Amino acid sequence: MTIYMPMIPEAVYTMLACARLGIVHSVVFAGFSAEALRGRVLDAKSTLLVTVDQGRRGGKIIEMKKTVDLAIQGTTINTVLIYNHTNAKVAMSPEVDVPWETVIPLQRPYCPCVPMDSEDPLFMLYTSGSTGKPKGIIHTTGGYLVYAAFTFKTVFNFEDGDIFGCMADIGWITGHSYVVYGALCNGATSVIFESIPTYPNPSRYWTMVDQLKITHLYLSPTVIRTLERIGTDYIKDF
Repeated sequence: MTIYMPMIPEAVYTMLACARLGIVHSVVFAGFSAEALRGRVLDAKSTLLVTVDQGRRGGKIIEMKKTVDLAIQGTTINTVLIYNHTNAKVAMSPEVDVPWETVIPLQRPYCPCVPMDSEDPLFMLYTSGSTGKPKGIIHTTGGYLVYAAFTFKTVFNFEDGDIFGCMADIGWITGHSYVVYGALCNGATSVIFESIPTYPNPSRYWTMVDQLKITHLYLSPTVIRTLERIGTDYIKDF
């Protein structure tokens, strides 16, 4: 299954549903083009894709369903599940497209967990493609989860009651590990962040820390350098 969604709770629900059912998932960064999405779909031979009508990023609307429509032509995708994120009217193909809101109410309230071996695949995640053709890396169930849970607990010194904010996108391994799997394996409260750190202004992270009482804020060096260049005036009120 390919997941092409913005940073919203439903993206995490989809990842966890795949893990529970033993379905290998491939999350594609929501900012990627139709061509980039198409290449990853073809390589993974996905038959199901989950997306949204539109995404939001820095005050801009991202036409994700339109991107999917272009990307899946001539691929192995036979079903597209669409979550209505912005309530936008998008083109729907009755042969392929399935609205999220019509499917979810039909499901049973409890779904038994499918037992998996430790070396069974959990997910595929592709390299960015910036230095050549994207390569899909397969991560196994037991090995990956042990690693993610252990490093989350020890490297970040997580303790009960902490609120963990990893600002990475789930389209990257950092998001998989410290927004979703590592955090939830430890029973942590995990903060999901959609958009960019400078919108509507550079105090966005600090406002969020203040409002949500985040105790651990995990950022990339790129983001830290960006915020450093802007200066410290925007954090003085926090």
